[in-house]
Amino acid sequence: MADCAYCGDRAGIWARICKDCRQLEEKAASYGGQVGFSELLDRLEETGVHPEKIIRFLKANPDGGGSVRDRLTADMTNELLKVMGINERQTPDDVERIRKSGEKIPKSD
Repeated sequence: MADCAYCGDRAGIWARICKDCRQLEEKAASYGGQVGFSELLDRLEETGVHPEKIIRFLKANPDGGGSVRDRLTADMTNELLKVMGINERQTPDDVERIRKSGEKIPKSD
């Protein structure tokens, strides 16, 4: 049996992705940057997949092209930039760099 490329759980004999992550992948792809992140999380929760597994799915980087979360955020950002008439694009790497730089800032009390 192979492990799921997203969550690491058992995927099946010939499968690369488990049933739950396939469902999450299809749901995320169907919105393609058209909804905000909180609304997307609500849609993912509607699948009935356990929240912990949704988090593992979002953090996964199954093919080295950036985590699912960073890809979705890049898609949302690019859609917003397009609507605003700004000719610029964000990549998943750009999103990851920005996200990580924000994590390094100490919080003030």
